[in-house]
Amino acid sequence: MADTATTASAAAASAANASSDAPPFQLGKPRFQQTSFYGRFRHFLDIIDPRTLFVTERRLREAVQLLEDYKHGTLRPGVTNEQLWSAQKIKQAILHPDTNEKIFMPFRMSGYIPFGTPIVVGLLLPNQTLASTVFWQWLNQSHNACVNYANRNATKPSPVSKFIQGYLGAVISAVSIAVGLNVLVQKANKFTPATRLLIQRFVPFPAVASANICNVVLMRYGELEEGIDVLDSDGNLVGSSKIAARHALLETALTRVVLPMPILVLPPIVMSMLEKTSLLQARPRLLLPVQSLVCLAAFGLALPLAISLFPQMSEIETSQLEPEIAQATSSRTVVYNKGLEHLELEEQRWPPRRRRWGEKRRTGTEP
Repeated sequence: MADTATTASAAAASAANASSDAPPFQLGKPRFQQTSFYGRFRHFLDIIDPRTLFVTERRLREAVQLLEDYKHGTLRPGVTNEQLWSAQKIKQAILHPDTNEKIFMPFRMSGYIPFGTPIVVGLLLPNQTLASTVFWQWLNQSHNACVNYANRNATKPSPVSKFIQGYLGAVISAVSIAVGLNVLVQKANKFTPATRLLIQRFVPFPAVASANICNVVLMRYGELEEGIDVLDSDGNLVGSSKIAARHALLETALTRVVLPMPILVLPPIVMSMLEKTSLLQARPRLLLPVQSLVCLAAFGLALPLAISLFPQMSEIETSQLEPEIAQATSSRTVVYNKGLEHLELEEQRWPPRRRRWGEKRRTGTEP
Protein backbone atom coordinates (compact mmCIF):
# COMPACT_ATOMS: atom_id res chain seq x y z
CA MET A 1 0.00 0.00 0.00
CA ALA A 2 2.83 2.37 0.92
CA ASP A 3 4.57 1.57 -2.39
CA THR A 4 1.38 2.45 -4.30
CA ALA A 5 1.07 5.74 -2.43
CA THR A 6 4.70 6.58 -3.07
CA THR A 7 4.28 5.80 -6.76
CA ALA A 8 1.28 8.11 -6.92
CA SER A 9 3.24 10.88 -5.22
CA ALA A 10 6.14 10.34 -7.59
CA ALA A 11 3.82 10.65 -10.57
CA ALA A 12 2.36 13.88 -9.16
CA ALA A 13 5.81 15.32 -8.55
CA SER A 14 6.92 14.33 -12.05
CA ALA A 15 3.95 16.13 -13.55
CA ALA A 16 4.94 19.31 -11.72
CA ASN A 17 8.52 19.02 -12.90
CA ALA A 18 8.19 18.95 -16.66
CA SER A 19 10.57 21.90 -17.00
CA SER A 20 12.71 21.29 -13.90
CA ASP A 21 16.35 20.23 -14.00
CA ALA A 22 16.09 18.37 -10.68
CA PRO A 23 16.17 14.55 -10.98
CA PRO A 24 13.11 12.50 -9.98
CA PHE A 25 12.83 12.42 -6.20
CA GLN A 26 13.59 9.16 -4.35
CA LEU A 27 12.67 8.98 -0.68
CA GLY A 28 15.64 8.07 1.52
CA LYS A 29 18.09 8.02 -1.39
CA PRO A 30 20.90 10.48 -2.13
CA ARG A 31 20.30 12.94 -4.92
CA PHE A 32 23.60 12.20 -6.63
CA GLN A 33 25.03 8.86 -7.76
CA GLN A 34 27.55 7.33 -5.39
CA THR A 35 29.42 5.37 -8.07
CA SER A 36 31.50 8.36 -9.17
CA PHE A 37 33.77 10.72 -7.27
CA TYR A 38 31.83 13.75 -8.54
CA GLY A 39 28.53 12.28 -7.38
CA ARG A 40 29.90 11.54 -3.91
CA PHE A 41 31.47 15.01 -3.75
CA ARG A 42 28.16 16.73 -4.58
CA HIS A 43 26.40 14.49 -2.07
CA PHE A 44 28.75 15.37 0.77
CA LEU A 45 28.52 19.07 -0.06
CA ASP A 46 24.82 18.73 0.75
CA ILE A 47 25.56 16.80 3.94
CA ILE A 48 27.93 19.45 5.36
CA ASP A 49 26.02 22.49 4.06
CA PRO A 50 26.13 24.93 7.03
CA ARG A 51 23.03 26.78 5.81
CA THR A 52 20.89 24.03 7.33
CA LEU A 53 22.03 25.22 10.77
CA PHE A 54 19.75 28.25 10.33
CA VAL A 55 16.60 26.31 9.43
CA THR A 56 13.73 27.35 11.71
CA GLU A 57 11.53 24.96 13.66
CA ARG A 58 8.61 25.83 11.41
CA ARG A 59 10.60 25.11 8.24
CA LEU A 60 11.70 21.77 9.71
CA ARG A 61 8.11 20.77 10.46
CA GLU A 62 7.07 21.74 6.95
CA ALA A 63 9.90 19.66 5.45
CA VAL A 64 9.01 16.61 7.55
CA GLN A 65 5.32 16.95 6.68
CA LEU A 66 6.09 17.27 2.98
CA LEU A 67 8.05 13.99 3.06
CA GLU A 68 5.25 12.30 5.00
CA ASP A 69 2.73 13.45 2.41
CA TYR A 70 4.96 12.06 -0.34
CA LYS A 71 5.31 8.75 1.50
CA HIS A 72 1.56 8.33 1.96
CA GLY A 73 0.59 9.54 -1.50
CA THR A 74 -1.15 12.72 -0.30
CA LEU A 75 1.25 15.18 -1.90
CA ARG A 76 -0.47 18.41 -2.88
CA PRO A 77 -0.42 19.37 -6.57
CA GLY A 78 2.40 21.57 -7.77
CA VAL A 79 5.15 20.28 -5.45
CA THR A 80 8.40 20.03 -7.40
CA ASN A 81 11.24 17.54 -7.17
CA GLU A 82 13.51 20.39 -6.07
CA GLN A 83 11.22 21.08 -3.09
CA LEU A 84 11.23 17.40 -2.14
CA TRP A 85 15.02 17.14 -2.37
CA SER A 86 15.34 20.30 -0.28
CA ALA A 87 12.95 18.94 2.35
CA GLN A 88 14.88 15.67 2.59
CA LYS A 89 18.18 17.57 2.86
CA ILE A 90 16.82 19.59 5.79
CA LYS A 91 15.42 16.56 7.59
CA GLN A 92 18.58 14.50 7.23
CA ALA A 93 20.75 17.42 8.35
CA ILE A 94 18.83 18.04 11.59
CA LEU A 95 17.08 14.82 12.67
CA HIS A 96 18.75 11.54 13.56
CA PRO A 97 17.59 8.94 10.99
CA ASP A 98 16.98 6.24 13.63
CA THR A 99 15.64 8.13 16.66
CA ASN A 100 14.03 11.00 14.71
CA GLU A 101 15.32 13.37 17.40
CA LYS A 102 17.12 16.66 16.74
CA ILE A 103 20.91 16.43 16.82
CA PHE A 104 22.61 19.07 18.94
CA MET A 105 23.77 21.79 16.54
CA PRO A 106 27.57 21.60 17.17
CA PHE A 107 27.50 17.85 16.57
CA ARG A 108 25.60 17.86 13.28
CA MET A 109 27.62 17.18 10.16
CA SER A 110 26.49 20.58 8.83
CA GLY A 111 28.10 22.11 11.92
CA TYR A 112 31.35 20.16 11.65
CA ILE A 113 33.22 22.87 9.74
CA PRO A 114 31.85 25.97 11.55
CA PHE A 115 32.42 24.48 15.00
CA GLY A 116 35.55 22.55 14.06
CA THR A 117 37.47 25.39 12.43
CA PRO A 118 38.31 27.18 15.73
CA ILE A 119 39.78 23.89 16.97
CA VAL A 120 41.90 23.55 13.82
CA VAL A 121 43.12 27.12 14.32
CA GLY A 122 44.05 26.25 17.90
CA LEU A 123 45.88 23.10 16.84
CA LEU A 124 47.98 25.07 14.37
CA LEU A 125 48.88 28.01 16.62
CA PRO A 126 52.65 28.62 16.68
CA ASN A 127 54.77 28.47 19.84
CA GLN A 128 52.53 25.97 21.61
CA THR A 129 53.15 25.29 25.30
CA LEU A 130 52.74 21.86 26.83
CA ALA A 131 49.40 22.85 28.36
CA SER A 132 48.04 24.34 25.11
CA THR A 133 49.15 21.27 23.11
CA VAL A 134 47.33 18.94 25.49
CA PHE A 135 44.26 21.17 25.58
CA TRP A 136 43.76 21.50 21.81
CA GLN A 137 44.41 17.81 21.14
CA TRP A 138 41.94 16.86 23.88
CA LEU A 139 39.34 19.33 22.57
CA ASN A 140 39.72 18.04 19.01
CA GLN A 141 39.26 14.40 19.98
CA SER A 142 36.36 15.30 22.28
CA HIS A 143 34.61 17.12 19.46
CA ASN A 144 35.17 14.18 17.10
CA ALA A 145 33.85 11.74 19.71
CA CYS A 146 30.70 13.80 20.27
CA VAL A 147 30.05 14.04 16.51
CA ASN A 148 30.54 10.29 16.12
CA TYR A 149 28.24 9.49 19.04
CA ALA A 150 25.53 11.96 18.02
CA ASN A 151 25.45 10.46 14.49
CA ARG A 152 25.86 6.82 15.54
CA ASN A 153 23.84 3.95 14.11
CA ALA A 154 21.03 3.62 16.68
CA THR A 155 19.44 0.57 15.03
CA LYS A 156 22.23 -1.61 16.44
CA PRO A 157 23.19 0.15 19.67
CA SER A 158 26.81 -0.29 20.70
CA PRO A 159 27.69 -0.17 24.40
CA VAL A 160 28.73 3.26 25.60
CA SER A 161 31.89 1.62 26.95
CA LYS A 162 33.05 1.02 23.37
CA PHE A 163 32.75 4.71 22.54
CA ILE A 164 34.55 5.63 25.75
CA GLN A 165 37.30 3.13 24.96
CA GLY A 166 37.79 4.59 21.49
CA TYR A 167 37.68 8.14 22.84
CA LEU A 168 40.27 7.53 25.56
CA GLY A 169 42.55 5.69 23.14
CA ALA A 170 42.34 8.55 20.64
CA VAL A 171 43.01 11.22 23.28
CA ILE A 172 45.95 9.37 24.82
CA SER A 173 47.59 8.64 21.45
CA ALA A 174 47.04 12.17 20.12
CA VAL A 175 48.37 13.88 23.24
CA SER A 176 51.31 11.50 23.61
CA ILE A 177 52.50 11.89 20.02
CA ALA A 178 51.95 15.67 19.92
CA VAL A 179 53.80 16.24 23.19
CA GLY A 180 56.54 13.77 22.27
CA LEU A 181 57.20 15.31 18.87
CA ASN A 182 57.21 18.83 20.29
CA VAL A 183 59.79 17.81 22.89
CA LEU A 184 61.97 16.17 20.24
CA VAL A 185 61.83 19.23 18.00
CA GLN A 186 62.69 21.57 20.85
CA LYS A 187 65.71 19.45 21.76
CA ALA A 188 66.97 19.29 18.16
CA ASN A 189 69.94 21.65 18.21
CA LYS A 190 70.64 21.26 14.50
CA PHE A 191 67.55 23.28 13.55
CA THR A 192 67.40 27.05 13.45
CA PRO A 193 64.58 28.69 15.47
CA ALA A 194 62.68 29.42 12.26
CA THR A 195 62.99 25.82 11.04
CA ARG A 196 62.01 24.51 14.46
CA LEU A 197 58.88 26.68 14.46
CA LEU A 198 57.94 25.49 10.96
CA ILE A 199 58.34 21.83 11.92
CA GLN A 200 56.26 22.30 15.06
CA ARG A 201 53.38 23.53 12.94
CA PHE A 202 53.16 20.11 11.26
CA VAL A 203 53.07 18.18 14.57
CA PRO A 204 49.22 18.16 14.81
CA PHE A 205 48.85 16.05 11.65
CA PRO A 206 50.72 12.88 12.78
CA ALA A 207 49.10 13.23 16.21
CA VAL A 208 45.57 13.45 14.81
CA ALA A 209 46.17 10.78 12.15
CA SER A 210 47.53 8.30 14.70
CA ALA A 211 44.61 9.04 17.02
CA ASN A 212 42.17 8.33 14.17
CA ILE A 213 43.83 4.98 13.47
CA CYS A 214 43.79 4.12 17.18
CA ASN A 215 40.10 4.96 17.34
CA VAL A 216 39.32 2.70 14.36
CA VAL A 217 41.20 -0.25 15.85
CA LEU A 218 39.67 0.10 19.33
CA MET A 219 36.14 0.56 18.02
CA ARG A 220 36.22 -2.23 15.44
CA TYR A 221 38.74 -4.82 16.59
CA GLY A 222 35.84 -7.26 17.14
CA GLU A 223 35.32 -7.41 13.37
CA LEU A 224 38.80 -8.91 12.97
CA GLU A 225 37.75 -11.82 15.20
CA GLU A 226 34.19 -12.30 13.93
CA GLY A 227 34.51 -11.12 10.31
CA ILE A 228 32.05 -8.99 8.32
CA ASP A 229 29.26 -9.97 5.95
CA VAL A 230 29.99 -10.19 2.23
CA LEU A 231 27.33 -10.19 -0.50
CA ASP A 232 27.34 -11.59 -4.01
CA SER A 233 26.34 -9.66 -7.12
CA ASP A 234 22.66 -10.47 -6.51
CA GLY A 235 22.72 -9.12 -2.97
CA ASN A 236 22.62 -12.52 -1.28
CA LEU A 237 24.59 -13.05 1.88
CA VAL A 238 27.57 -15.31 1.13
CA GLY A 239 29.13 -15.49 4.57
CA SER A 240 31.28 -13.73 7.12
CA SER A 241 34.90 -13.03 6.19
CA LYS A 242 37.80 -12.05 8.46
CA ILE A 243 39.94 -11.22 5.43
CA ALA A 244 37.30 -8.75 4.20
CA ALA A 245 37.25 -7.29 7.71
CA ARG A 246 41.00 -6.64 7.51
CA HIS A 247 40.56 -4.94 4.14
CA ALA A 248 37.68 -2.85 5.50
CA LEU A 249 39.66 -1.67 8.52
CA LEU A 250 42.70 -0.89 6.37
CA GLU A 251 40.63 1.18 3.95
CA THR A 252 38.89 3.03 6.77
CA ALA A 253 42.20 3.70 8.53
CA LEU A 254 43.67 5.00 5.26
CA THR A 255 40.74 7.34 4.79
CA ARG A 256 41.13 8.65 8.32
CA VAL A 257 44.78 9.41 7.59
CA VAL A 258 43.94 11.19 4.33
CA LEU A 259 41.05 13.16 5.88
CA PRO A 260 43.07 15.47 8.21
CA MET A 261 46.04 15.76 5.83
CA PRO A 262 44.93 18.79 3.77
CA ILE A 263 43.25 20.37 6.80
CA LEU A 264 46.36 20.25 8.99
CA VAL A 265 49.12 20.37 6.35
CA LEU A 266 47.98 23.04 3.87
CA PRO A 267 47.44 25.93 6.34
CA PRO A 268 51.01 25.78 7.77
CA ILE A 269 52.44 25.84 4.24
CA VAL A 270 50.23 28.74 3.18
CA MET A 271 50.87 30.69 6.40
CA SER A 272 54.65 30.23 6.12
CA MET A 273 54.46 32.04 2.78
CA LEU A 274 51.94 34.70 3.83
CA GLU A 275 53.93 35.62 6.93
CA LYS A 276 56.76 36.78 4.68
CA THR A 277 54.57 39.35 2.94
CA SER A 278 55.05 43.00 3.82
CA LEU A 279 51.38 43.32 4.83
CA LEU A 280 51.54 40.77 7.65
CA GLN A 281 55.03 41.78 8.70
CA ALA A 282 53.82 45.34 9.14
CA ARG A 283 50.57 44.27 10.80
CA PRO A 284 51.23 41.19 12.98
CA ARG A 285 47.76 41.54 14.55
CA LEU A 286 46.31 40.26 11.28
CA LEU A 287 48.11 36.92 11.62
CA LEU A 288 45.38 35.21 13.66
CA PRO A 289 42.45 36.42 11.49
CA VAL A 290 44.30 35.45 8.31
CA GLN A 291 45.20 32.04 9.72
CA SER A 292 41.57 31.53 10.71
CA LEU A 293 40.42 32.29 7.15
CA VAL A 294 43.06 29.98 5.68
CA CYS A 295 41.99 27.16 8.04
CA LEU A 296 38.32 27.73 7.21
CA ALA A 297 39.03 27.59 3.47
CA ALA A 298 41.18 24.47 3.80
CA PHE A 299 38.59 22.78 6.02
CA GLY A 300 35.66 23.66 3.78
CA LEU A 301 37.35 22.47 0.57
CA ALA A 302 39.32 19.51 1.89
CA LEU A 303 36.62 17.79 3.96
CA PRO A 304 34.18 16.95 1.12
CA LEU A 305 37.07 16.10 -1.19
CA ALA A 306 38.67 13.70 1.30
CA ILE A 307 35.51 11.85 2.31
CA SER A 308 34.49 11.48 -1.36
CA LEU A 309 37.62 9.56 -2.33
CA PHE A 310 36.29 6.06 -1.66
CA PRO A 311 32.83 4.54 -2.14
CA GLN A 312 31.07 3.14 0.91
CA MET A 313 30.79 -0.36 -0.56
CA SER A 314 34.01 -2.10 -1.60
CA GLU A 315 34.51 -5.02 -3.99
CA ILE A 316 36.96 -7.88 -3.58
CA GLU A 317 37.65 -11.06 -5.56
CA THR A 318 36.48 -14.26 -3.92
CA SER A 319 39.84 -15.87 -4.66
CA GLN A 320 41.40 -13.54 -2.08
CA LEU A 321 38.98 -14.61 0.66
CA GLU A 322 38.62 -17.75 2.78
CA PRO A 323 38.12 -21.02 0.84
CA GLU A 324 34.65 -21.52 2.32
CA ILE A 325 33.59 -18.09 1.01
CA ALA A 326 34.91 -18.83 -2.50
CA GLN A 327 33.10 -22.19 -2.53
CA ALA A 328 29.81 -20.70 -1.32
CA THR A 329 29.23 -18.53 -4.40
CA SER A 330 29.73 -18.62 -8.14
CA SER A 331 30.38 -14.88 -8.28
CA ARG A 332 33.91 -13.83 -9.12
CA THR A 333 33.67 -10.89 -6.75
CA VAL A 334 31.74 -10.02 -3.60
CA VAL A 335 31.06 -6.69 -1.89
CA TYR A 336 31.27 -5.53 1.71
CA ASN A 337 30.59 -2.38 3.68
CA LYS A 338 33.98 -0.98 4.65
CA GLY A 339 32.48 1.02 7.49
CA LEU A 340 32.23 4.71 8.17
CA GLU A 341 35.18 7.03 7.84
CA HIS A 342 33.55 9.67 9.93
CA LEU A 343 30.01 10.30 8.80
CA GLU A 344 27.06 8.19 9.81
CA LEU A 345 24.62 8.60 6.95
CA GLU A 346 21.17 7.07 6.69
CA GLU A 347 21.59 5.74 3.16
CA GLN A 348 25.01 4.26 3.96
CA ARG A 349 23.83 1.98 6.76
CA TRP A 350 24.66 -1.69 6.30
CA PRO A 351 21.55 -3.12 4.58
CA PRO A 352 19.55 -5.95 6.19
CA ARG A 353 20.54 -9.43 5.20
CA ARG A 354 19.17 -10.51 1.86
CA ARG A 355 18.61 -6.97 0.67
CA ARG A 356 19.52 -6.96 -2.97
CA TRP A 357 22.81 -5.34 -3.84
CA GLY A 358 21.30 -4.12 -7.10
CA GLU A 359 18.98 -1.89 -5.07
CA LYS A 360 21.92 -0.61 -3.04
CA ARG A 361 23.86 0.35 -6.12
CA ARG A 362 21.08 2.44 -7.56
CA THR A 363 21.49 5.13 -4.94
CA GLY A 364 21.21 8.22 -7.02
CA THR A 365 19.93 9.77 -10.16
CA GLU A 366 22.41 12.47 -11.09
CA PRO A 367 25.97 11.72 -12.20
